[in-house]
Amino acid sequence: MDVIGTDASGVSGLCSAEKKLLLAADLVALPRRLHEHTRAWLLDNPFYRSEPQGQGCRPKLINSDNSAPLLVALKGALEANLSVVLLASGDPLWFGIGRLLLQHLPIERVRFHPAPTCLQLAFARIGRPWQDSSWISLHGRDPAPLAAKLQQRPAALAVLTNPGHEGAETVLRVLRGAGLEAAYRIWLCERLGHPLERVSMLSPGAAPPTDLDPLHLVLLVAEPPPLPDPSSLPLFGIEDGLWLQHGDRPGLMTKREVRIQLLADLDLPSKGIFWDIGAGVGSIGLEALRLRPGLTLWALERRAGGVALIQANAERFGIDPATVVEGEAPAALATFPDPDRVVLGGGGRLREVLLDAVLNRLRPGGVVVVPLATVEGVAQLRPVMEAAGFGIWISQHQSWRGVPLADGTRLSAQNPVFVLKGKKPPQL
Repeated sequence: MDVIGTDASGVSGLCSAEKKLLLAADLVALPRRLHEHTRAWLLDNPFYRSEPQGQGCRPKLINSDNSAPLLVALKGALEANLSVVLLASGDPLWFGIGRLLLQHLPIERVRFHPAPTCLQLAFARIGRPWQDSSWISLHGRDPAPLAAKLQQRPAALAVLTNPGHEGAETVLRVLRGAGLEAAYRIWLCERLGHPLERVSMLSPGAAPPTDLDPLHLVLLVAEPPPLPDPSSLPLFGIEDGLWLQHGDRPGLMTKREVRIQLLADLDLPSKGIFWDIGAGVGSIGLEALRLRPGLTLWALERRAGGVALIQANAERFGIDPATVVEGEAPAALATFPDPDRVVLGGGGRLREVLLDAVLNRLRPGGVVVVPLATVEGVAQLRPVMEAAGFGIWISQHQSWRGVPLADGTRLSAQNPVFVLKGKKPPQL
């Protein structure tokens, strides 16, 4: 049995060798959507073999949409040593019928002839290499994994939609819920391989076309977000998708919900020195300056290119940080003036040593806030603050973002974050 993959053009898109297999078959199984086209193609072919009147014709066409009767028919045909061809979509071994066939039929009797997958066709149409791309399927699946995947900020993401159910509108709702609509160019790819295929880019904020074909997929291609309109920005809590990111580690930033909490816990004064250690893309320190323009920001980031990225984000939001340094803590902090507020977002294995250095430099009455991903981190750093005589507050924050579910909304959990806050007594 030969299992031949097709694109949306059906039989017309097959190569000559595959067409010969089709014409020589005794039995052809194919999706109902290809029946009319395939039958017409056979009748127009001069090599089509007709049987005597009343005995039908060869190849005989049967429906492959219903798996149970299909498998019975295929087993019977193979036992009778008939020549069988099954037409499938794209690569039958990639989310196709191939897995089912191999579960129920002898592997030595099945040979696969894959066509380009819809992903290959989609990226070919927009002219973009796809070796760095990711994909996710919404076929019979909850959209929550899509929301989780977007938090990783993939460079390119292909979303296989569920015809008539979870389509482009669902993808857009998830993208907007994640605050990342500005971070991606959105492509709609319909009927790939069909003469009436359509590939179009969706404008930011636009809805999918009303005549969107059910047979479509969505490509999300990361791009630098456009310059925001200052008047449209919130007082604080800027959407994640508006921040420029490190190209090799997209998504490695303090998410909006956590950022809002940290800014509140810092009890920002109207003036003073603010340290942002492990500044990443600069989101916490730069938002602090938007809230308190009288603060002086000193940011430290160890990653190569960190200074340029933070400065670029500062320019995007009209903020002027005093100093942004690329270097290792605590050594790089030697040139920093003593702080009134500190957010400590890095340190790694040296975070105890780093925290101790910060506590010694913090001015009386100053506040340090440390976001942590693990309980062990809290257990490690709390004794350091206690030994220094600081007042301590510990909290854990868990947020959820809404994602579409059928006609409603379900909540997709974000990673929980522990916040360790310390305040230096005025007399120290």
